[in-house]
Amino acid sequence: MNFGFSEEQDAIRDTLARLLSDHATLAVGHERLDTGEGFDTATWAALADGGWLGLAMPEEDGGSAMGAVELAIVAEEIGRSLAAVPFAPVLSLAIPALQTMGTQSQRKQLLPGIAQGRVIVAAALAEGGGLAPDKVSAKVVQDRLSGRKSPVSFAADAAHALVAAMDEGGTARLYLADLSDPSVTINALDPIDRTRPAGEIVFDNTPVELLPGSDPEAIRALLDGAAVLAAFEQIGLAERALSMTTAYAGERRAFGRPIGSFQAVKHRLADMFAKIELARSNAFFGAWALASRDNRLGEAAAVARLTALDAVQFTTEESIQLHGGIGFTWAADPHLFLRRGWQLKAELGPTDLWRERLLGDLTDAPQAAS
Repeated sequence: MNFGFSEEQDAIRDTLARLLSDHATLAVGHERLDTGEGFDTATWAALADGGWLGLAMPEEDGGSAMGAVELAIVAEEIGRSLAAVPFAPVLSLAIPALQTMGTQSQRKQLLPGIAQGRVIVAAALAEGGGLAPDKVSAKVVQDRLSGRKSPVSFAADAAHALVAAMDEGGTARLYLADLSDPSVTINALDPIDRTRPAGEIVFDNTPVELLPGSDPEAIRALLDGAAVLAAFEQIGLAERALSMTTAYAGERRAFGRPIGSFQAVKHRLADMFAKIELARSNAFFGAWALASRDNRLGEAAAVARLTALDAVQFTTEESIQLHGGIGFTWAADPHLFLRRGWQLKAELGPTDLWRERLLGDLTDAPQAAS
């Protein structure tokens, strides 16, 4: 089982890294925090122009027909750059949902526009942080949706929403809602990371379209895939935070020598590195399971999610500590990584949710084997 990248995949990474280094700089991140504008439309347009938004779409829909491993590479570079773009809701959730559960008409209606950067589909799945399909309270009666969804990243920038709701029989399904409908209200929230604007969406008897292939099992599989890609995004973020902190430890001097020469600092940097590498190995297995549609995807996704959450939280908090007094200031960079890490945790659910999912999968595994 080879978890390395091919030459073509390494070329994809290098090309995307160059594009993001030209557009999604940390200076842009600071500027968006200062102005409160959030969504980086220029970087999103550059990604669309380069064909990155349609990377995993079929060619007939304007895509490049690549797969989960290539998406994982994109996710990692998005995390490394801290780009203020809706990668997770659009490429990790909306596109896979449309491809695997939607009708041909729904795919033709939305996928080409997504690939061109003209259409954003928000993922309105959470209700107060809960993501489990059996805990959804929003309901659809006669193709009309009522309920609240919060938090929804990039809600105000989206044209449509992918919504999890109960059908008339009490089964969790996925629906498409047009957010321009007058029955929809979007209330802005104040997210932890203001470069990823979020909102609460209120649906009041809103007309919706069912994704006919959706059911609780399909929704869980969709969330598992998104968790794997989110793990790569978190790993990219954590790795850059470590690199930044290591460079600072080599420059900052105390008692006549760089602080990075002190054993206590070395140990903390080594701990950061170890957690990132553990998360990376688990994310690689998750990407393989996602790409090969292995039946261990649920377990692999939960482990990838849990170790990535741990790596990001530890690395970003240690980064601020090792930067000393300047690390706590608005003008410095460490808080950008801390905020993004917390936001990524909020978007797909906290540690307890995924630990419960992992324990459930491990409990069911012996029964399935017998």
